[in-house]
Amino acid sequence: MPTKVLVTGGAGYLGSILVPRLLREGFHVTVLESFIFGQNSLMDACPWDAFQIIRGDCRDERTVKDALQGQDIVIPLAALVGAPLCNQDQSGAVSTNQTSVELLCRLASKNQAVLYPTTNSGYGVGEKGKFCTEETPLRPISLYGTTKVRAEEAVLNRGNSLTFRLATVFGASPRMRVDLLVNDFVYRAVHDRAVLIFEGHFKRNYIHIQDVARVFIHAIANFASLQGKPYNVGLEEANLSKLELCAKIREHLPKFVFVEAPIGEDPDKRDYIVSNQRILSTGFRTEWDLDRGIRELIKVFAILRQSKYANV
Repeated sequence: MPTKVLVTGGAGYLGSILVPRLLREGFHVTVLESFIFGQNSLMDACPWDAFQIIRGDCRDERTVKDALQGQDIVIPLAALVGAPLCNQDQSGAVSTNQTSVELLCRLASKNQAVLYPTTNSGYGVGEKGKFCTEETPLRPISLYGTTKVRAEEAVLNRGNSLTFRLATVFGASPRMRVDLLVNDFVYRAVHDRAVLIFEGHFKRNYIHIQDVARVFIHAIANFASLQGKPYNVGLEEANLSKLELCAKIREHLPKFVFVEAPIGEDPDKRDYIVSNQRILSTGFRTEWDLDRGIRELIKVFAILRQSKYANV
């Protein structure tokens, strides 16, 4: 019998890449999705007999209990993603990002494996020059980070689970987002040819969305040896400041001008560098570097000429 996977929030930015990949790998996939953004990003999955859709709310106990029936693996993607969106709807952020995951952990049987993506923004502000590992204390500085850290704790405490602390994701998706840092800067480089940067020395790690989907496949194939731990997932060579990121983009778009503001602050205070050695030690390797992703995004933004593809 094919392995059955339940993906909550499967029509979002990540799910729209992951769900078709799971189907191509031979899994039966059920998506529980509320479609709050009105997206049609899973239309290409509809011809698959192995694909099922449940239109519903991941916070509703009866809906979740019914959706879990017969599933082997659960991937909770449903979330209000990003600090700005969470600040706009704080009660929704807590109920979707944290409480719904705690509900799922309570309702899922011990035999159902849970693979949960959280964020390495939980590290908050790291120590200068020191890499954050999975043993580094979590000190989230936003509501978004706090809800994801608490949800991760619930997942790991239940057993038969693992978590991915994702770097800042970039790349193309049928449910596109332009409010992610690399996507945003490339969009501005293509359409505005300029960007004003606040606190350009702040660093973070990056990962392409295709590699995020691939790490789920890797984890399912190697679950017995990987379970029980969190894993940082990012590009080892891409712990970059905002200024360094802009310089990389300018290698592809030479007319791109970026200037650091002498005054003013970035509301996003995250600043850290991350080690991804734990996931690399399991045999996982990324396929998309920043250069390849930037080339992809330049083509994407020749098609998309509006910034409406953001969560806020």
